[in-house]
Amino acid sequence: MKTKQLIGIIVTGVVIIAVGVTGVVSNVISQKILGSAEEQAGSSIFDMMNDMTTSELTLPQNDFVGVINVVGEIGESTSGFSSSDEYNHDLYMDYIEQMEQSSANQGILLYVDSPGGAVYQSDELYLKLMEYRENTGRPIWAYFASEACSGGYYVSMAAEKISANRNCWTGSIGVIVSLTNCKDLYDKLGIKEIDITSGENKAMGSSGLELTDEQYDILQSLVDEAYDQFVDIVVDGRNIDEEQVRKLADGRIYSAKQALENGLIDSIGSLEEQKQAFIDEYNFDEDIEFYAPENEISSFWSSLFSSAQQLIPETEIDLAEDIVENQGNGVLKYYAK
Repeated sequence: MKTKQLIGIIVTGVVIIAVGVTGVVSNVISQKILGSAEEQAGSSIFDMMNDMTTSELTLPQNDFVGVINVVGEIGESTSGFSSSDEYNHDLYMDYIEQMEQSSANQGILLYVDSPGGAVYQSDELYLKLMEYRENTGRPIWAYFASEACSGGYYVSMAAEKISANRNCWTGSIGVIVSLTNCKDLYDKLGIKEIDITSGENKAMGSSGLELTDEQYDILQSLVDEAYDQFVDIVVDGRNIDEEQVRKLADGRIYSAKQALENGLIDSIGSLEEQKQAFIDEYNFDEDIEFYAPENEISSFWSSLFSSAQQLIPETEIDLAEDIVENQGNGVLKYYAK
């Protein structure tokens, strides 16, 4: 193929992608602007774009039950380019703080549909909920949707009563650290990892190195410590003997029926039934609002980039990088595989 032809093909491809992305940008911006034109008639386009990327929590003035949607993997808040329906740790930590100060807030309902997540954020959310309970004396209840496993179950130990959908999977009480070892692949490709370290365990877990027995024991000790913490949380949250909890906490998943039989939840039913039971238990008004803040922090940019991303298919290299970075990143997790 001649050089001019090759250059022409490359330029054409760039133009097509540019036109596609421009179309996406125009569409997203126009929808956002037209949808809020009446409210922001005096604002510039830059003000409106800035508003699309920020979020302010405005709590209801009338009595309400705060809903916290623990949906998806529990972890640190991601950048503004993330999906708007992802779990937003910073948003909910702030939300709990504000509810604690609100006289209109009457309690919290945890809606859990999560496989779990990082130990740090799971514990931080749990402690924040327990702080709310201690400082306000208000109730926290939980509802399990399709799954409430590991970290999803962990945070729910702050709840006084738990109901689950009859098709829910829950439990998976345990800890996991996943690492991806690429040494054999590197050897085939003639790649050798070289790490200059201050100690023999500093590069522990690197993808190009085998774990030594000592390093395996080090990681196992971290897992065991986090596991003991999980067991203590369940003992306190469910008022079950520690020996019994350890029998249940071998990492397995339980159906809603099995969880009920083992005392891991209190009832099986629908979300609406749990809301009604909450209302009846504390004599709330029948029309009390169950309020969940909208995760608007990333709504504009996530709409833009998720749409644009569909124009560019993932390569094999992208998939491999995802496996190495996300599936075997060495982070302690309360997570169900």
